[in-house]
Amino acid sequence: MSRAGPIGVFDSGVGGLTVVGEIRRRLPGEKILYFGDTARVPYGNKSPRTVERYSREIAHFLARQGIRFLVVACNTSSAVALPGLEKRAKLPVLGMILPGAEAAVRASRTGRIGLIGTRATVASGAYARAVKALAPRARFFAAACPLLVPLVEEGWAQDPVAEEVVARYLGPLLARDVDTLILGCTHYPVLVPVLRKVAGPSVALISSSEAAAEALVRRLGPGAAGRAAGAGGLTCFVTDAGTYFREVAERILGHPLGPLKAVDEERLVLP
Repeated sequence: MSRAGPIGVFDSGVGGLTVVGEIRRRLPGEKILYFGDTARVPYGNKSPRTVERYSREIAHFLARQGIRFLVVACNTSSAVALPGLEKRAKLPVLGMILPGAEAAVRASRTGRIGLIGTRATVASGAYARAVKALAPRARFFAAACPLLVPLVEEGWAQDPVAEEVVARYLGPLLARDVDTLILGCTHYPVLVPVLRKVAGPSVALISSSEAAAEALVRRLGPGAAGRAAGAGGLTCFVTDAGTYFREVAERILGHPLGPLKAVDEERLVLP
């Protein structure tokens, strides 16, 4: 694999920056190009055909920026568009589903694995198929949690209302005695304190963001951290450069962002 060029990461909005944060902790010298499709978010309630088209457009745009590796830091895109991206891309592609499923299977003691995610991610069955392929005897349970992303983006992750909503969503999964819970949306790591409080210490929480970053390091090969010995850096492309993205992004990353680079949707049209 070429060592030149930055790593490209994309998501439907701001949540994929939890993946960026995990990558930067492991590979601080890497340059990262992040694309947040803020004008067309959310993907979780859109049709698979639309998500596939958006994902292909962004992958094509990032490829033109000279990236050497593409991380699909969107569970919805990973669930419905990854096979097409892998087939068409002329560079390595990593999604969220397989790394998360692998981490969950390793962590589970009883084989009773739960998933929380967007409606589209849950409906796709992608995590269920990945878990079953790795552990055919596993029992898999899933719950769509559409209110969790707005809670994170409003800055209410530590608010009592977040605990109430999480308890409502997790109740049916905990009643199934899951011992492992996949956080199948890149926003959800922000909710780990309240998820831990509701789920209890006996349930392993699997961050798909952490799992994907660890898988990236493995895919880049031995010595990846040492090779990326430069100053690193993060450049953010967005399809809507409103202040909302910056506010949430800086809350997730814990530091100020540089200037955002606005990309008109016309520039995303496939050839």
